Amino acid sequence: MTGPVLCAVDVSNGDEDINIIQKAAQLATLEGAQLDVIAVVPDFGMSRVGAFFDSDHHEKMVADAKEHLNALVIKALDAAQNEKVRHVVATGRAYEEILNLAKKTEAALIVVGAHKADLADYLLGPNASRVVRHAGCSVYVVR
Repeated sequence: MTGPVLCAVDVSNGDEDINIIQKAAQLATLEGAQLDVIAVVPDFGMSRVGAFFDSDHHEKMVADAKEHLNALVIKALDAAQNEKVRHVVATGRAYEEILNLAKKTEAALIVVGAHKADLADYLLGPNASRVVRHAGCSVYVVR
């Protein structure tokens, strides 16, 4: 594997994504690859919805997501391994930001979870299914 392993998590899921991070770390270790973990927060700033939030709401959301992401990776792995992980908090649509980062870093593998699904998404979930369909690299889906 030449590029990093990109692991996508949703920090609003609490501890549900621990197994996804653990699987991504295992795959990265097997290949001697860098592990990147991404969480995406929605962008309310440019929409009509954005007018209902304080001007610093986005910055607070990003800071909170960074804190949760760091704590989640420590729970999944440990503090020493967490130091080696690149943490990324992006703003926008989850699947778009995951795919953008994968392209930018030339990721060799994307690891996503398959939960919160309904029949319309063929048991994957809307973001996971879009990542699988549009990724330029291999995608590993953790159930």
